[in-house]
Amino acid sequence: MDRIDTMRVFARVVERRSFIRAAEDLGLPASTVTDAVKTLEARLKVRLLHRTTRQVRATLDGEAYYQRCLTILDDIEEAESAFSGTRPRGVLRVDVQGAQARRLIVPALPHFFAAYPDITLYLSETDRFIDLVREGVDCALRTGEPKDSDLIARRVALLPEVTVASPAYLDRFGTPERWNRLDGHRMIGFHSSATGGVLPLEFMAEGTLRTVMLPSVLTVNGADTYKAAALQGLGLIQVPRYAVAQNLADGTLVECLPDTPPSASPVYVLYPRNRQLSLRVRIFIDWIATLYGRQIPDTAVR
Repeated sequence: MDRIDTMRVFARVVERRSFIRAAEDLGLPASTVTDAVKTLEARLKVRLLHRTTRQVRATLDGEAYYQRCLTILDDIEEAESAFSGTRPRGVLRVDVQGAQARRLIVPALPHFFAAYPDITLYLSETDRFIDLVREGVDCALRTGEPKDSDLIARRVALLPEVTVASPAYLDRFGTPERWNRLDGHRMIGFHSSATGGVLPLEFMAEGTLRTVMLPSVLTVNGADTYKAAALQGLGLIQVPRYAVAQNLADGTLVECLPDTPPSASPVYVLYPRNRQLSLRVRIFIDWIATLYGRQIPDTAVR
C-alpha cells in the first residue's frame, strides 16, 4: 500500500471511528486497515489514534495529520479530474428522505448508472439530521431550511406543497372555504424529527405565512403513512404536490384551499464544510438538480 492509499485508509478510520467500519467502506480486510495505520504511526513516529474497546478517535497529532490528508487527497482528485476522459469512480454514500428516494431518485437510477458505470451508490434513508463525517456519508438530501452551520448546503429544488383530503373526509366534514375558517375540521398530525413536535398546517395568505393547528385523532412520523391516513378520510394533510399528483388525477384525493397553498419546501444537498467535493459527489449533485428540474417542472433552482 503506497502513501496515498495509506492516507485514504487513515482518513476513513478517523471519520468512521472504527477500523472495522472503515474496512467495510473501503472493501479491505480489517487486518489490512489496522496494519496500514500501525505502519503509518511507525513511519511518522507519533501516535495518531486513541484506541478503546468501543471506538477509535484521533489524537491531537492525528487530527492535524487528518486535516493535511484531506487537503492532499482532495488536491490529487482535483488534479486527476482536470484531464479530459477522467471518469468518476468509487463508492458514493448518499442519505435521502425515504419518500423522495422511492418516488424520484430510484426510478431514474438506471440512467445515472448508464452515464456513470464506475460509481457504486450506497443509498440510505433517514429524515433525521446526521453527522455526515462520523457516519461515513458523502452528502445528504434534506427538505427544509438547514440548521447545521458545519455543513455546506446547496439548494437544488423548491417543491410546491398542496393541502389535500379524501372525498370521504370532505363528505363528512365539508369542503374548507377559507384558511381561517377551519372550525369543525381536523388534520392528521405529522411529527417532525427536525422540530421535535407536530407541524401545524401552513397557508400563504396575501404574501404572509399563516399557521393553523387543528385537532387530530392520529399523529404519524412517516410520509407514506401520512398519505395513507388521508386516503382513509382521517383528516387534512399538506404534502409536496409531486407526492399526490396521481391521487389528484384519479380523484382519490382532492386539493383544498388552492388560493392559499402551503409555502414551498426547499430541498438541499448537504456536505461537509472541511473538504472539497470529490468528482463523483459534484456529478451526483448536478444530476439531482437536473433530475428534480425535469420531474418537478419549474421547481429546480438554477
